[in-house]
Amino acid sequence: MSLVFKDPLFDAQWLRAVGHSSYGGAEVGECFAAATRIKELDARSWFEAWYSLAEAVLGEANKSRAAGRPVSALRGYLRASNYFRAAYTFLFEAPVDSRLIDAYRLHRSAFENAINFMTPSAERIAIPYANRELHGYLFRAADEKMPRPTVILNGGYDSTAEETYLFSGAAAVARGYTCVAFDGPGQGAALIDAQMVFRPDWEAVIGPVIDWAIARPEVDPTRIAILGISFGGYLAPRAASSESRIAACIADPGEFSLFEELKSRVPGFVARGISEEGRLMTGLVNWMMTRRIRHPTAGWGLRRAMWVHGVDSPLAYLRLTRAYTNEGRAEQIRCPTLICSAENDEIGVTARRLYEALTCEKTLITFTSKEGAGEHCEAGSRSLFNQRAFDWLGRVLAT
Repeated sequence: MSLVFKDPLFDAQWLRAVGHSSYGGAEVGECFAAATRIKELDARSWFEAWYSLAEAVLGEANKSRAAGRPVSALRGYLRASNYFRAAYTFLFEAPVDSRLIDAYRLHRSAFENAINFMTPSAERIAIPYANRELHGYLFRAADEKMPRPTVILNGGYDSTAEETYLFSGAAAVARGYTCVAFDGPGQGAALIDAQMVFRPDWEAVIGPVIDWAIARPEVDPTRIAILGISFGGYLAPRAASSESRIAACIADPGEFSLFEELKSRVPGFVARGISEEGRLMTGLVNWMMTRRIRHPTAGWGLRRAMWVHGVDSPLAYLRLTRAYTNEGRAEQIRCPTLICSAENDEIGVTARRLYEALTCEKTLITFTSKEGAGEHCEAGSRSLFNQRAFDWLGRVLAT
């Protein structure tokens, strides 16, 4: 569906930003005001509109903090954080634009100001990982440090630990869960500040996260769930296939294979060429993908993917996607698993295949346009997703 822009990706990213209004991350009127200053397919005007809005909201939040108004400050900082993130959306590529780094750091600092006013309290965390650290947050459901069922939020390609709070972290806390959000390799701080790129064996990332979590008094080690958002819909099931300490897994949308998803979006001869390595028309494929990558939105996914995976050509990216599969691993998941998909979301085209491959207790939910939740990650009705997902999680953890 088209809301504001004719271009589907501009429209989807606008909906993503405004959708966070469910948990205090946006005001609908502010987002419409930003849209009036954006020219169709113009990444510069997109950046400037969101960035200027974020600066204005941040200024108001600072005034509220100085005046001793914690509720107003919290709300303002959350919105400013989301708007700074929205600003750099179409700068997501290598070499890294200095505007992206600036906007990312303001996105993060605004959120870190916000957590100072959260009740119950929240804190920044650093998770030991491969002789380095992963940036993240711990959100408490109560200030009493007692073990509670815990949700690990696992974002996707261009989300951050900060944004996952607006997707489902606030919803988890409101329902009594301890919540852990983090940036893994290829995401947020790990990518932008530490130049760590994605890896397919995500269990090697989640293992250290759980090691850290179970040492905390707020975490019940027997009731740890993982919720994968966007590309996290591949990462979370992949981790659950090897990590026995995960008590429940939610994938939104479920992703069986990154390779299979990409095959569904490229011309047939390219898909066949990728599948049959020896017959791959390398020059032609590179030529086609290089032409596509220059388009402001049609090439955005490729530009983003090359950066977060640390490769220098579209062809190299297409080839590496074959490692990102849950084939042969979905059957190893033992915990109850919820697979989600949205009616209009091409990223979840392999969700049913993942569901069918599972041999554990499993549930499949498809969200529809009729209920306002048919877009990627149910951006137009995230509260509906959280209602159904956390109702399911409450049932399975209770048993």
